[in-house]
Amino acid sequence: MLFFEKKPPRAKGSHNTSKLWVYDLRTGKHFTLKQRPLRRSDLDDFVKVYKPDEPRTAREVTERFKCFDYDELIARDKVNLDITWMKDPALDDADSLLPPEVIAQEIVADLQAALGEFTAIAEALGGETAADADDLPPTETI
Repeated sequence: MLFFEKKPPRAKGSHNTSKLWVYDLRTGKHFTLKQRPLRRSDLDDFVKVYKPDEPRTAREVTERFKCFDYDELIARDKVNLDITWMKDPALDDADSLLPPEVIAQEIVADLQAALGEFTAIAEALGGETAADADDLPPTETI
């Protein structure tokens, strides 16, 4: 998530943004559309450390919430904001990873759910769909 505040411009050569706070919700988490959708409770820690009702100076660095200053960001290759610093423990132990057939089934289920959502949106907007979700060829279980 990125939050921006509208402020009047500063003097030429200076920047309104001097620090960027990043919360890593990806590492060590596994969300899917059907089996494990993202829920509001998954964001509780973020809200707690973000401290929405307090000044930014009250924020503190945690394992998942880190601050980067302007010079660190501008020095990144092409100012890339895909910032990671945490290591996913599941990637260290190949035995703890889901079997490929389960991963493939989850991908298929997620894509079918997404297609159903897009079909409903297209129909609600009065558009025609190339294929109704029921008209799709059956998928094989791997």
